[in-house]
Amino acid sequence: MKLLGPSLGVLFATAFLVAPMRSEAAAVRLGLGADYWIDESPAFSFLLGVEGKIAGPISVGARFGASLLTDGNDVAIPLDLSIRANIASAKVYVEGLVGPWIVIDRNDTLRAHAAFGFGLQGKAASIGIEVGYLEPRAIIGLRLAYKF
Repeated sequence: MKLLGPSLGVLFATAFLVAPMRSEAAAVRLGLGADYWIDESPAFSFLLGVEGKIAGPISVGARFGASLLTDGNDVAIPLDLSIRANIASAKVYVEGLVGPWIVIDRNDTLRAHAAFGFGLQGKAASIGIEVGYLEPRAIIGLRLAYKF
């Protein structure tokens, strides 16, 4: 497996720099996902996100985890940077995600990922839809998450 060391290092360094320095501003989000990668494979994910508020309802962070691609029983490691806005009056969130996915046991190890998500946000739990692109096709999925 060939990893792009400098690119991966830059991604993690950026995530570290955007993470909040004060612990009361940080949040950890555990999530589950069920996706359909169009014409490629269904995928089931376990995700961990760390985020911190930067201004008002806007937060930035990083999301990573493990994803099982059922067509071929391959494993992927999503590594996304995120920006999220919680609209408190409507209990709605919108978010944008971008980053590489490392796919193990497929021809192309590193795949580009970009997505837009939206859904309902309670005090700690959220449910939503994520629509995006995972090289070479579109991907759509359902997200369930709990924020600590």
